[in-house]
Amino acid sequence: MASSREVSTMIKQGFISDPSISLSSINNKSRNSPSSSPSKTLSLSPPPAFSRPTLFEMMSEEQLRESKQSSDNHRRKLTEKLARVLSKNPNFADSNNCSSNNLGGFGDGDVKLTVSGRDGFKISMDVHRKVLAEKSRFFAEKLRDGGITHSVEICDCDDVEIYVETLVLMYSDDLKKKLMGEDVSRILSLLKVSAAILFEAGILSCLDYLEAVPWSEDEEEKIISCLNQLHIHDSVSEDVLQRLSTEPSTFAKADDMFMKMLTGVLQAKDDKARREMKSLISRLLKEDAVDYSNYGPKIDVSRDTLYSLCHRCLSALILCLSEATCMDESRQDRGAIMAEIAREADNMQWIVEILIDKKMGDEFVKLWADQKELATLHSKIPTMYRHEISRVTAQLCIAIGRGHILVPKETRYSLLSTWLEPLYEDFGWMKRASRFVDKKVVEDGLSQTILTLPISQQQSILMNWFDRFLTKGDDCPNIQKAFEIWWRRAFIRQYAPDQDQRMQITVCNNAD
Repeated sequence: MASSREVSTMIKQGFISDPSISLSSINNKSRNSPSSSPSKTLSLSPPPAFSRPTLFEMMSEEQLRESKQSSDNHRRKLTEKLARVLSKNPNFADSNNCSSNNLGGFGDGDVKLTVSGRDGFKISMDVHRKVLAEKSRFFAEKLRDGGITHSVEICDCDDVEIYVETLVLMYSDDLKKKLMGEDVSRILSLLKVSAAILFEAGILSCLDYLEAVPWSEDEEEKIISCLNQLHIHDSVSEDVLQRLSTEPSTFAKADDMFMKMLTGVLQAKDDKARREMKSLISRLLKEDAVDYSNYGPKIDVSRDTLYSLCHRCLSALILCLSEATCMDESRQDRGAIMAEIAREADNMQWIVEILIDKKMGDEFVKLWADQKELATLHSKIPTMYRHEISRVTAQLCIAIGRGHILVPKETRYSLLSTWLEPLYEDFGWMKRASRFVDKKVVEDGLSQTILTLPISQQQSILMNWFDRFLTKGDDCPNIQKAFEIWWRRAFIRQYAPDQDQRMQITVCNNAD
């Protein structure tokens, strides 16, 4: 129950009326009345019906008035719009004969057709039995009984205007011209109504229109959804769907196409175009098939295709490095060879990025760890030309450290045994020369990868890092965090399994 202070506040704000006003006025009247007597018991009747409205009541009335006015305006505008739609037909009756709920119609019709919306809006018009029966199998069924006049009502329409516009199309000799200039959403609405009343010419005209006009991606989704809902299967709807597929796609055919595209990008002669297409294809390959629920299963690039490209890149890298190590300092094409090394390393990074995104990178970690020849050649090339190769190792460590690649500890240790020293040597150049390298991310990935190894291997790697960091400083990855964790594991929180605390599992026989 509200306190007296709350009631007083509500009275002041006008949300409830003050009962004392009515009561005092009655008492005053009683005292001033000639027939009243102090000795008589005064019987108070309820306050009169008239009382000052509260603020809440006034607000409610205002909202009701605005809602009614808005509804009336909507109905008036819709009636005017429907009249304009009907006026496009040359047989439409004179607008002087129209009322708010009767638009006249298509001349002296013998059928009164009423279309009512779910919001209660209703419109009637005179139409011709012959036209409706010839154009629509739905109306032919409804109007097959004999008689001079008929009344037909279509109830609970989503959009009264679209139904009326479909009727206008039934009176038109040139549907293509009538539809020209309409947007795709409106055509889809007309298609749904045409399908509902079995207006074949309307269905075909809408499909012809959709086949001829450009679509946005959002409109494409709506078109596919609409055709799936309506179950329209004929040559025209197939023409519409040919924009999406000429024949059922197969994984083999798609993979050939993927191989051709990816190879084309790797071998592109224009560097700017190569970078742009790498970015585009990477983005497209990452798109989730869940976003396209109206389509079939997503066809993706295969593991075999990606690893075939990996082997090509590795072969190209080994060839470039071999040529560079045998080259004289005086050769004029030395710069071109070095640029080719950077280019092939960049290609390798791109394929590895796709493998990691596709959760297919496990096999590549072992493949990269086994590249002893490449690592040896790498050490013979000046750092400024070779550091891009070490970015591949950084990619793998980051992915392993984040749990995006799962490989056995032997493979993880083999990776670091082969490529950790080259990564140390190239780190200074990597962070200075490439704007795509995040020093902190690389260091975190390397730390986490080291900490996944057995503690004896952690010790060997981190003690080697300790000596190198003291010599190289900022040109060496700063993995102090991993060093701290290893220190605590080794010297402070040594884990010693208690044989007596092992879990025991007892199998009981409940047989009676």
